Formats: sequence, structure tokens, C-alpha cells
Amino acid sequence: MTKSALLLVDIQNDYFPSFDGSKMPLPNMDAAGAKAANLLNSARESGLKVIHVKHVMASDKAPFFHPATKGAELHDSVAPSSGEVVVEKAKPNSFVGTNLKQLLREQQIEHLIICGAMSQMCVDATVRAGSDLGFKVTVAHDACAAANIAHDDVSVPSAKVHAAIMAPLASSYAEVLPTSDINLNVLG
Repeated sequence: MTKSALLLVDIQNDYFPSFDGSKMPLPNMDAAGAKAANLLNSARESGLKVIHVKHVMASDKAPFFHPATKGAELHDSVAPSSGEVVVEKAKPNSFVGTNLKQLLREQQIEHLIICGAMSQMCVDATVRAGSDLGFKVTVAHDACAAANIAHDDVSVPSAKVHAAIMAPLASSYAEVLPTSDINLNVLG
């Protein structure tokens, strides 16, 4: 049996519109956070390894996730339980400058179930890196959230950004499924 782990990427207060003082509220983050919390509860019930990834910007001049602030804290809905690892990172790719790869290898994890934010940044970078490192990857797409973005005078709403990221991930890097199709009870 393939040994799996749930990886929750950057589900932090600054992304939640419902968090008072949010510095980077993402459309649909509250709904994605609720799906991630359900996935986390299922992982805990099935005994699946859980790893939380927390992004902390190197400078308080950064637009969000300032060091030692409530905004940079993991959201209460996915707060780590005793024994769950928290990996702190400073780059979009959760493997860069962290011990994540080592932790996964030590635990003999071969399959990552990934959710979190932002779809077009840290989720994308982490999924691609995980796949490149040889992990089987599943993305819980409805437990991820994207930002509205603009480039070269083109504004792109978050739902289209999210779809534009999930489609290439699904074609080459990961199985991309709704949380309702991810059965953690059959994973070990």
C-alpha cells in the first residue's frame, strides 16, 4: 500500500475575508478553508500523516504574512493537533529552504494530498515540485483558493485563475479531484 500524507499549504488568517484585518483576502477562501478542514478531520480519523505548511515573509515590509502576526498564523479551522508537523517556509515552493522532503522520505511517504492557497502560487509550485521529486500527488481542488489577478491590462477573476492552474496540473502533475472524491480511509 502506498503511504500517504495530507499537506495543507498556507491556510493562514491573512487569506480569509472573514478574518478581521486580513491583508490578502481571497475570494472563496472561507469555502475552501471549510473543505480543507473537512479533509483534515477525515485525515485525522483515518490516521493519515498530516503536515501543515506556513508561509512567513522574511520582512515586515511584505504585503502579508508578516512575522509574528495573527495574520501569519494558521487559521483556527485547520489548527494543528498534537503530533502534527508544521513546516515554515519563506518561498512559494514548500520544498525550498525547508526540511519537507526529508520529513516525507523519513516517513516513507509516497503520495501527497495537497490543498491550500494560493492556487496560482504556493499550491502550484508545491504540486509541481512534489511531482518532480517523484511523489504521487492528488490536489483537492475545492479546498484551494486563488486570487483575482491582472497582467498586461487583462484582469482575470479568481475562478478563472484557479481553473487555469488546475487544468495543467491535472494534465501533467497530479490527480485533481473535489474533496468528495478523495477517500482517505483507503490511503495509509
